[in-house]
Amino acid sequence: MIVAVASGKGGTGKTTVAVNLALSVTSADSLFLDCDVEEPNAALFLHPTLDYREEVGILVPQVDEAKCTACGRCAEVCQFNAIAVVGQKVLVFPELCHGCGSCTINCPECAITEALNVTGVLESGQANTIRFWQGIMDVGQAMAVPIIHQLKERALGGLPPDGLAIIDVSPGAACPVVEAVNGADFCLMVTEPTPFGLHDLRIAVEVIRDELHIPVGVVINRDGVGDTGVDEYCTAEGVPMLMRIPLDRRIAEAYSEGVPMVETLPEYRVKFKQLYRQITGHTGRNIMEE
Repeated sequence: MIVAVASGKGGTGKTTVAVNLALSVTSADSLFLDCDVEEPNAALFLHPTLDYREEVGILVPQVDEAKCTACGRCAEVCQFNAIAVVGQKVLVFPELCHGCGSCTINCPECAITEALNVTGVLESGQANTIRFWQGIMDVGQAMAVPIIHQLKERALGGLPPDGLAIIDVSPGAACPVVEAVNGADFCLMVTEPTPFGLHDLRIAVEVIRDELHIPVGVVINRDGVGDTGVDEYCTAEGVPMLMRIPLDRRIAEAYSEGVPMVETLPEYRVKFKQLYRQITGHTGRNIMEE
């Protein structure tokens, strides 16, 4: 089963929930994927020993000027304006390229080949019984989606039917979120009971539940501040409220020191196990935790 942990708004405690859920529900086939490739931070809490590293990126066109006739066909088929023909010169803009390969396929002179433009790295290791994966996008790069796609492809390829994968998703509701959540069995939405939290939660639920058709449930973090807007929205939309985490200084202190709450406050391990059982109930899956 694949559980994505997302949040419309940044700073709601999404990584906190993902990490503590992973530590509370473990098995021999557990995976944790940090798909927030622009600023991954789950490793600060899970402390994995990394044993694998791979450069990833996008295949961008390289033009053989000896073969090229500057016919312009490559520019015609590029939907992203990543290649242009000016006079007898072909210009390639790697930062716009999406690696679709249309220019290579459509070149009548076979003058275009592809080369890897590195935009980030994948890293993997072991965090106790959890197999840990993360993607890290290079500074200055614009597209996170190819890195997330390759991260999921590498990590989830060998997930057995009874295995569990927890995906820490980037905040928002843009393309990186869609790529990370796509294919999940359930999406856990972490929010805070404030107008800002409610606003971004609405947008994220519309994308994940209504467009991707993935069941969602809500965890309210820092419960006790703000207002009742999130509760009213969830009731009206039929979104299940699965867990509440109160505003607690002890949790904040543990977080600031890189210590998961289930280690500082062991009673939360039981609560996260209950959260997992609720998730399996909403997906119809019956995977027991150890």
